[in-house]
Amino acid sequence: MPAGFVYLVGAGPGPLDLLTLKAASLLKNADVIVYDRLIQPAVLDLATPTAERIFMGKLLGGPVSQQDDIHALLLQKAREGKTVVRLKGGDPFMFGRGGEEAEFLAAHDVAFEVVPGVSSALAAPLRAGIAVTHRGVSSCVAFVTGHETQDDAGGLDWEALARIQTLVFVMAVDNVRRIATRLIAHGRSPSTPVAIIQKAFWDNE
Repeated sequence: MPAGFVYLVGAGPGPLDLLTLKAASLLKNADVIVYDRLIQPAVLDLATPTAERIFMGKLLGGPVSQQDDIHALLLQKAREGKTVVRLKGGDPFMFGRGGEEAEFLAAHDVAFEVVPGVSSALAAPLRAGIAVTHRGVSSCVAFVTGHETQDDAGGLDWEALARIQTLVFVMAVDNVRRIATRLIAHGRSPSTPVAIIQKAFWDNE
């Protein structure tokens, strides 16, 4: 079988000008691009017209591509000898399940490389004018997935989180009330300043 290669690439928080130079170069040379819902069209336009583009994102209210399906697709294309760019919003390892994909590829002897991207967890507060750390104000920051705040299944230590100076909850808009209630219950001041940021770099929406 021909030897393919998979790049797990972070596309950054959205705009083309926040894509890394390496990510742009890989897109221009990819045979296959497997991308998610957060990828803006201008980023995909960097690929050659002959590149196969496969959407494997999760749409609200629509069909959901299961992670096993994504794994199988990456394996199939790599075994066909293709150069595959698995394009993920933000950074592939920051709540992007890129770690799971890397583990799967390694377990199946598929050569791969991880290409970092700018995570929205850092970029969105910056766009809003918020420093997640600031000397004399906050010397500690924690990044938390908002998907595991609905119950205790994620094993989050709310008492510890309540003591951290800056908290960034990602993908948490639907759970804001629940998050605030739990933090206050574990000692966080109800007067703590809060910012809620959506689509920080999507100026066209």
